[in-house]
Amino acid sequence: MARIYRRIGQNVRRAREERGVSQLALALEMGHKAVGSVSLPELGVQGKHFNIEHLVKIAQILEVDISLFFEGIWDERAR
Repeated sequence: MARIYRRIGQNVRRAREERGVSQLALALEMGHKAVGSVSLPELGVQGKHFNIEHLVKIAQILEVDISLFFEGIWDERAR
């Protein structure tokens, strides 16, 4: 599962960066006060990952289809 969470985090990061949104700005839009609520799940470290509620909010904030975050996870699961 950790590989899948890391892939989702990478996809969130890519989408965020393509839209020019900082980790802090995204965290604040999500209602969090700390950048770690975005940075740690993006990296998939310390057992942190985005839950479905986070992904829905992020998709809305970044104005992307939520399916974007799941690209490539099937390749990761096969490893």
